[in-house]
Amino acid sequence: MPVSVGYVARETGGNLRRNLLMTIAAILTMAVSLGALGVVLVTRQAVSKATLQWRGGVQVAIFMQPSASSNQVGAVGHELSSMPGIRSYHFVDKPHAYAEFKQIFAGQPDLLQALDVNSMPTSYRVVPVRAQDAAQLARQFQGQPGVRTVTYAQQEIAKLVKTSHQLRYGASVIAAVVMIGAIALIINTIQLAIFARRREVAVMKLVGATNWFIRIPFMIEGLVHGLVGAVAAFVFTYFLRNTIASFVSNNSPFAITKILISPHEAFLTGLVVLVVGAAIGALGSAFAVRRFLAV
Repeated sequence: MPVSVGYVARETGGNLRRNLLMTIAAILTMAVSLGALGVVLVTRQAVSKATLQWRGGVQVAIFMQPSASSNQVGAVGHELSSMPGIRSYHFVDKPHAYAEFKQIFAGQPDLLQALDVNSMPTSYRVVPVRAQDAAQLARQFQGQPGVRTVTYAQQEIAKLVKTSHQLRYGASVIAAVVMIGAIALIINTIQLAIFARRREVAVMKLVGATNWFIRIPFMIEGLVHGLVGAVAAFVFTYFLRNTIASFVSNNSPFAITKILISPHEAFLTGLVVLVVGAAIGALGSAFAVRRFLAV
C-alpha cells in the first residue's frame, strides 16, 4: 500500500495536536539534553584552539618580543642547537605566527584587523628528550634578552585540561541523564498516540496496510520532536558559544583576549546536534510503535 505525503502530514499533525502537552514536554527535554551535548562539543573546540601551539609533541614554547633583534633571536636558536637533552626544535616566524593567530581568533574579526604580521612574536617550539625537563628549560630561557615569555605544556595544559574535563564531564552527565528522559518521553508520547488509535490500526492491518504504512506517521512525529528540540539546542549553543568557551582556561601566549568560537565552527556543532536529535526522535518512535503492530 503506497504512503502519500498528504496522508503522512495529516496523520502526523493530528497526533501532535492530540498529545500537545506530552509533545511540548518531549521537545523541551530533548532541547535540554541536546543543549548539554552542544556544550560538550563547544568545549572540545575551545580546548583544540587553546592547545594549538602544543601539537606535534611540543613541550616548551619560547616566545620572543615582537621587537626582538635578529641577533637576540639567533642567540636563542644557537643556544638551543648546542644544548644536550633537546630532541628537536623549530622556529616559528612572523607569517606562521600570524597564521596560527588567525586560526585561534577566527571568531574575532576586529582583533584580526587591529593586528598585522609585524605585531606577532616569533617563537621557538622545543621538544626535550624528557618531558620532565620542560620546567628547567623554561627557567633557563625566561628573562633572556629579547624573550617575551616561556611557557611549557605540563604547566599550561594541566590547568586547561582540569577546567575542560570538569565542564565536559558535568555536561556529559546532564546530557546522558536528560537524554534518557527525552527518549522515554518520546516513546511514551508515541505509545499514547497509537494506543488511542489501536482499533483503527487493527482495522488497517486487516485490510492489508503494511507495517511501514502505519509506522511512518508516528516515526515522523518522533522526528519532529527530535528536530524541534535540536533546533532549540542549536540556537542556545550558537548564541552562548563564547560564554561556554570562556569557562575553558585560555593559556595561549597569544591571549590578548579570550578565544572565541567562530560562527562556522558553531554551525558544524549545530549540524551534529540536529543529526543526533533527528536520529533519536525517529528511532525512539520506531521502537514505541513496534509492539502495537503485532496484530
